[in-house]
Amino acid sequence: MAILVRLDELLYARRMTLTELAERVDITVANLSILKTGKAKAMRFSTLEAICRVLDCQPGDLLAHDPTQPAED
Repeated sequence: MAILVRLDELLYARRMTLTELAERVDITVANLSILKTGKAKAMRFSTLEAICRVLDCQPGDLLAHDPTQPAED
């Protein structure tokens, strides 16, 4: 996928677990895991906002575009 999710790096930098983030954002660990592995096809802006608020980051810190990766349909 051409969109990369940098959730692992942000969690590591914040010394936070996926479970802790899930509790603070009020989303399931399974859904965060799907996002973390890059398998998510969509994300609500409210979820993105909550993740950015909890991790004290900007959307661009969480998501990146890699034009060398093939886009998925």
